[in-house]
Amino acid sequence: MLRRLIRALFALALALAALSVGWVLLYRVAPVPATPLMLIRAAGGSEMRHDWVPTARIAPVLARAVIASEDTKFCGHGGFDWDAIEDAFDDNGDGGRLKGGSTISQQTAKNAFLWPDRTWTRKGLEAGFTLLIEALWPKRRIMEVYLNIVEWADGVYGAEAAARHHFGKPASSLTRREAAVLAVLLPSPRHWTPGTPYVQRRAGVIERRMTVVERERLDDCVR
Repeated sequence: MLRRLIRALFALALALAALSVGWVLLYRVAPVPATPLMLIRAAGGSEMRHDWVPTARIAPVLARAVIASEDTKFCGHGGFDWDAIEDAFDDNGDGGRLKGGSTISQQTAKNAFLWPDRTWTRKGLEAGFTLLIEALWPKRRIMEVYLNIVEWADGVYGAEAAARHHFGKPASSLTRREAAVLAVLLPSPRHWTPGTPYVQRRAGVIERRMTVVERERLDDCVR
């Protein structure tokens, strides 16, 4: 009985691993039609504005802006920024405001494949999917998926929908300043809007960081 149970659990684990790999390989070439977060929000009554566009139809300044804001080591790490994770643990352990150490790769894995949650189970699955996309996707694809699925306002997902919602233009026409503003909105897209003084001040900081990213070619992997 115990042996049969172990074999069944082992077979189940293999099947789940194969399914995960197949899912990741599918999204390497196919647009992500919807994410768990989109479906959860839609079930709660929110609209779902999501227009997938390839990287060629997204202004390059947007990738530069999110690298400057979210993950300056994106092109160099293997999915995890261990220094940022260590800093987050230190800050959280000191009793301060909870901070995360998530890279763009981790955020892509979480948004594309998993539900919004802070449990260790979900974090463990996030780590597994992060390793898979880093192994099976080029960095340019990780960025393309990220920019197309991340939430930029209530019910607004992806660069194209965000550009039209906030600025009335396609993502291909975003200016440097507009890209910086969108990057600022990412941590709290349902509460922050482009016109607030904080967002505008922070966008100025991101613009300066974008100059460093461009000068030091920290975005080479997505050019």
